[in-house]
Amino acid sequence: MALPNRTALIKKTVRVLRKHFVPHTPAIDRTLLEHTLFACLLENSNHEAAEKAFANITKDYFDLNEVRVSTVKELSESFRGLVDPTESAARLKQTLHSIFETVYAFDVEILKKQNIGQAVKTLEKYNGSTPFVVAYVTQTALSGHSIPVNRGLMISLHTIGVISNSEVKKRVVPGLERAIPKSKGIEVGSLLHNLGVEVGRNPYGQVARKLLLEINPTCKDRLPKRPPKPPEKQPDPPEEKKEVSKKKRLPKTDGQKTSKPTAKSKSAGTAATPAPQNSAKKPAKKTTKKTPAAKQKIKKKTGPTKKVVKKKTVTKKKTSHRLSKKKPR
Repeated sequence: MALPNRTALIKKTVRVLRKHFVPHTPAIDRTLLEHTLFACLLENSNHEAAEKAFANITKDYFDLNEVRVSTVKELSESFRGLVDPTESAARLKQTLHSIFETVYAFDVEILKKQNIGQAVKTLEKYNGSTPFVVAYVTQTALSGHSIPVNRGLMISLHTIGVISNSEVKKRVVPGLERAIPKSKGIEVGSLLHNLGVEVGRNPYGQVARKLLLEINPTCKDRLPKRPPKPPEKQPDPPEEKKEVSKKKRLPKTDGQKTSKPTAKSKSAGTAATPAPQNSAKKPAKKTTKKTPAAKQKIKKKTGPTKKVVKKKTVTKKKTSHRLSKKKPR
């Protein structure tokens, strides 16, 4: 895309946004560190929600060191009004922790005395500082000319045709600072930020679609489309068959056999009558099977006692016969 067309689209975007949004002016009395922390909260949310979340830091926490050692879950509870509280809390915590480990203090005002290029390189080295945070701090605290671009604004500029696919991957919007004069940088940056928040919150909504089509009516084919819904998981049929088979086997007991219903019983509806007759006869079969084993055990136990008795009787008869013979003598 040629540069004149890009510049014309950016200027038309600003004209349309002035009809729908009111620009926001940043606070002047904040330090460079406070602007950095505020940018971490502002990236994907509007200014009103970011101001409330920033005020909760001083209300809910004793000092910045307590914020640094707090968990992301605890911080996200104080940032409930933001679009993504968890992401904003993680970004703020990482940035604050990285600054403390670099300077061993919560003061980075020394960056104002350095060259803007050198200060920007220092800000980029901090963990958690995104291109949006660096551009916002450069614009508000370092008096530089840089337009902050969030995720929703990147989608919007790609949809209306300002940037290409390769530029979206690099997260770069060439020609944006040249198309907007420095004197209007804060105003235009606030308007573009509001567009990015609206599109980033719900890119498939009617409000976002109307804004993008009003800027460029030919971008209908490039509007964000909803992703297809994943197919619902259906229950596996083999598992149902197994459950049914288990339920059929439950009525069976040990040593019993189920009787198949005859054709007469099916027709008459008396399939359940044979079950009690079989159950009454089966205990008798068990007793008959066990009786021979019991008799064998009794015979084994009584066998040796009878032999002992026979030997005793024989010995008694012999003694009596000998005594009878000895008497006549």
